[in-house]
Amino acid sequence: MKRVFQVIGLLMMITNLNAQTERQVSQFMFDHISINPAYAGSYDMITASAILRQQWFGFGDGTPQDVILNLDAPFKLFKRNHGVGLSIYSDNLGFNEDINLSLSYAYQISVGDGKLGIGLGGGFVNRKLVDPVWKYGEGPENGEDPTVPTGKQNEFIFDMSAGIFYKTDELYVGISSTHLLEDEFIYQTEGTGSTTLVNDKVVRHYYLTAGYNLQLSNPSFEFMPSLLIGSDGATTRIDLNSIFRYNKKFWAGVTYRVGNAVVGMAGLEILNGVKIGYSYDFETTDLIGFQKGSHEIMVSYSFKVGVEKASQKYKSIRFL
Repeated sequence: MKRVFQVIGLLMMITNLNAQTERQVSQFMFDHISINPAYAGSYDMITASAILRQQWFGFGDGTPQDVILNLDAPFKLFKRNHGVGLSIYSDNLGFNEDINLSLSYAYQISVGDGKLGIGLGGGFVNRKLVDPVWKYGEGPENGEDPTVPTGKQNEFIFDMSAGIFYKTDELYVGISSTHLLEDEFIYQTEGTGSTTLVNDKVVRHYYLTAGYNLQLSNPSFEFMPSLLIGSDGATTRIDLNSIFRYNKKFWAGVTYRVGNAVVGMAGLEILNGVKIGYSYDFETTDLIGFQKGSHEIMVSYSFKVGVEKASQKYKSIRFL
């Protein structure tokens, strides 16, 4: 239990020093749909993916454990291109068990040499507080802080997101915002003989993603740099990624998360359309001496759907 308090305290410290935002996914190039609804249907493929993340392995109980399930697909309606998506994000940290579910819709239009998606997402966030004991060896009834929730809590809020996503064969750029409504969870806390309501506001976040596919002189190799910038207006996360891909089947690279971590990653296509990737975060903050890094596994499956266009060689920076 003492580890739980250490985790919470260190999270607060890291947020202040290194600008950590709402979620931390190292293989963010597989996770566009969960932060940008305009990504839905950007590629003429149906894609399902799963990301499992164990953060700060070896630290003890209460460390972040995340599962993200994503699905997106293009479709045609009234001779127009559209896309739909589904993202389910489960986050366990300390006494919290949170679930975010979002449905996405995007209208896809041709712009120049590429495709522009304009998207809107809607869903809910469920925040569950499971048997919190805030003082080691003591019950929550002994708590004296009126801003700390006590007892089991299970609250829902409605959530919305919006974004744009532009892609060509070599380039993609996405701009989006999540938690547009900035709704609040309302908890109850009991202490000193009275009941108090505690408001926990879900802060709006903003994202910029970009990537490029550079074909090297050797046609078997591609250089694929990308970046993710996420901010809530007060703190900012910046991930700078460089990946080399061989024969469109194998990839390996490094991400520098500014002021936070260095990430190594690799992956391969094990079957036609089935890809698996792994990343390891080497922490560069004060947590370095308390844990053994963060592990992340990604699995995805993509398959093409019929589209009305001439046959051509597939070339894309898309990993999914």
